[in-house]
Amino acid sequence: MISAVLLVAWGLHRSAADKIHEVGRLPSWNAYHCEINQELILESARLMKSHGLLDVGYDHVNIDDCYSEKKRSPTGDIVANQQRFSSGMNWLTDQIHDLGLYYSDSGWYTCQMYPGSYMNEERDIKLFQDWGFDLLKYDNCAVPYDDIIKEGMIGKFTRMSNAIKKLSRDSGRPPILFSLCQWGRLQPWIWARRLGQSWRTTMDIDPNWNSLMSILNENSFFAWASNFYGHNDLDIRSLIHQLSGNGDLTYEESKAHFTAWAFMKSPLLIKAQLSKVTEDTLRILKNTEIIAINQDPIVGTAITPFRWGVNPDWTHNRTHPAQYWSGETHKGVVFMLLNTLDHPADMFFSFTESPWIRAGHQYAVRDLWSHTDNGTHVRNFTAHAVPSHGVAALLLTDAGYEPKGTMPPCARIEWCMGQDGTKADPNINWIGS
Repeated sequence: MISAVLLVAWGLHRSAADKIHEVGRLPSWNAYHCEINQELILESARLMKSHGLLDVGYDHVNIDDCYSEKKRSPTGDIVANQQRFSSGMNWLTDQIHDLGLYYSDSGWYTCQMYPGSYMNEERDIKLFQDWGFDLLKYDNCAVPYDDIIKEGMIGKFTRMSNAIKKLSRDSGRPPILFSLCQWGRLQPWIWARRLGQSWRTTMDIDPNWNSLMSILNENSFFAWASNFYGHNDLDIRSLIHQLSGNGDLTYEESKAHFTAWAFMKSPLLIKAQLSKVTEDTLRILKNTEIIAINQDPIVGTAITPFRWGVNPDWTHNRTHPAQYWSGETHKGVVFMLLNTLDHPADMFFSFTESPWIRAGHQYAVRDLWSHTDNGTHVRNFTAHAVPSHGVAALLLTDAGYEPKGTMPPCARIEWCMGQDGTKADPNINWIGS
């Protein structure tokens, strides 16, 4: 697979050691599966540049499986496929410079039954570095028997993590970035940051709305896990069938998809054949105001839900996940309002429903898709007629104290009380200690 990648806040155009939050990359699997070769890789890299994707931070190309011969060399090395990559991997990476990622597997074989790296971790990671690649996606297929591995999944991925660290020490070069692809098994958001920079949280994405909602639902319960030095990977962004020929999402659904993945600080991977991409697709991919949230240089945490909307809070629902989300940025508080319904809807929220809003302040509201300033608002905001399966992406910046005399005296009335002990609402008896 070939993909353009914006690696979440590994930093735009920083050294590999610092790239824990890059903008993005272009993976090959979803667009081409095993039908890849050096010409396709180079064409994708050149299109990334000519389409302006490199300018907004998509600075890696990902080769995902089927790049090698089926058997290792007599000396034990993985061998680049001599037909598909006849000029060799060093030639390819020289051509695309730092637009580089690579792929292997933690088992005996890759998922397409090419050589995996189990028991060859140090040899293989050294080869990948020598070939000029700087990120390793590491899959979870062809798992050795328990009486061989004797350490389980975490131990299996630790072997390659240790090999990466050792190679960095021995070579004096920055460590290769490590992207774990174990499909959410064993709750990687708890342990995988010890080993690498990103981890898959679910099974593979499909290019349809139901798949997106299922993945968003799952991630709503552990969105807190992303930060500068480790990221939930929600899998490759599937882009628009009508616009790119690689899925069946509508334009509004694709905007919602891009917003959610970016605000949740997932690595941003483009799943599309760039030779077929349209201006509408590029307009989504190159929305620098959305990308800026993903790439925030000061705040690394993701948005989290503050209200589920259709369902009671904390409901697990693959069709209607949480609709109201917020998060910190260094410029203000960002909100994502997701309309999971099959018709347009007005979406209302009170500012102090978000933990990041300062009570007693008014806020200027900017729409990150229309790129318009929508005035200064006090205590609440309504996004009108959010399209079906669409999104409102808003940045709220502090505009000073709210007007004097704003009533009621507390935006959140629970236990609101004057200095003399008078309750703001005498008709409510609050229970608490």
